[in-house]
Amino acid sequence: MLPEWQMAAPVDFEMCPGEHIAIVGPNASGKSKLVEIIIGRHPLKKGSIEYVFPSPTRKYVSDNIKYMAFQDCYGGETDKNYYLQQRWNQWDVEDERILMSSGELRKYSLSKVLPLTPVVLILDNPFVGLDVASRAYLNEQLKAIVDAGKTQLILVLSRTDEVPDYVTHVVETKDVVVMPKLTLQEWKARQDVQAMSAASDGEAKYHGTEERPEIVRLNKVSIRYGQRTILKDLDWVVRKGERWSLMGPNGSGKSTLLSIVCADNPQSYACDVSLFGFRRGSGESIWDIKKHIGYVSPELHRSCKRNLEAKMIVALGLKDYHGMYTTATEEEFAVARKWLSVFGIGDIADRPFMSLSSGEQRLVLLARAFVKAPDLLILDEPLHGLDNSNRALVRDVIEKFCQDPDKTLIMVTHYAEELPPCIDHNITLVKN
Repeated sequence: MLPEWQMAAPVDFEMCPGEHIAIVGPNASGKSKLVEIIIGRHPLKKGSIEYVFPSPTRKYVSDNIKYMAFQDCYGGETDKNYYLQQRWNQWDVEDERILMSSGELRKYSLSKVLPLTPVVLILDNPFVGLDVASRAYLNEQLKAIVDAGKTQLILVLSRTDEVPDYVTHVVETKDVVVMPKLTLQEWKARQDVQAMSAASDGEAKYHGTEERPEIVRLNKVSIRYGQRTILKDLDWVVRKGERWSLMGPNGSGKSTLLSIVCADNPQSYACDVSLFGFRRGSGESIWDIKKHIGYVSPELHRSCKRNLEAKMIVALGLKDYHGMYTTATEEEFAVARKWLSVFGIGDIADRPFMSLSSGEQRLVLLARAFVKAPDLLILDEPLHGLDNSNRALVRDVIEKFCQDPDKTLIMVTHYAEELPPCIDHNITLVKN
């Protein structure tokens, strides 16, 4: 067994008939490794796995256990073009998944898996990326599965506050060690719940925004893909020093709007859009715009498949996309290491990106977004997949970064409690 597949201690895990289990733990604690052991993805160094399935007609383990991870929504490794299709498509397409938002893709993928009624259904962070209504709907669907009694659930959750009441048992992973299985009641009794302070110091970061220069201006912007209208006659002005929350249900156009602000959407050339004082199409370079922006998103995370060292991933953020095929200087590596330390992962600077857990990867990409101290910070669901401790850390970093009155923030989240106290403006989109 390769070292990257191994747990730090032998694993004892049993799922009995009628049980529904939540696997919880900090980022990089071994949650995904435990699931890989359960589904038999890797050969064992010692010990054995025994499967006892009730149906004799389903011969293979894969027929009885269905596993869906978040990255599967866009096709994962098998579809190298999904990110560009999601951002650049201007033509009619036959596959409507290309036009779906992250949350819509999640619901679509689940709709394909749920009717199969496997003996065991394993869902890795199923609620991430879903808006409030969609999370409630999914919870109802999963509760119905539990009540039907035909499928047992294993939910892998980064947020302990998302452990549902229909779960019967909880298994924690800590330091790549699987802890003993507890009943839901036992686990709740052992929790040391610490309230995360959301109180603002009450100090306004800026007053009189009419005097501040414009960072973003959209005048009656409409974006269409084929027969579907994503944005319609949208007016929006963001001024220097403002901190915006961008909200709305899945499919309302949040990612499309951000693609305009990031200068990635070619349809913006046909619209009345100004970024940092440049009207789109007036001769400005895309790099003139990107050098002012720090950006992270779930789509960017899923498209980042380069197995560079973590410090290189962050250092290349100083060069934007100019630096994708260059190296970094020692000075740039030093800056990268500083930001990795800010996000509590300075010790993984020399590790390959693809060897990191999903949570560690997200923190690396956040460090990349901050590394050039951008004028405009765009954070699309930045706390995606992070455990309780790291969510609090990232929220604190955002708040401290925005103490600079010249920094501008646009943040997307489906969880209002994730917004830092510095937020002073909101725009909420509706689905057309």
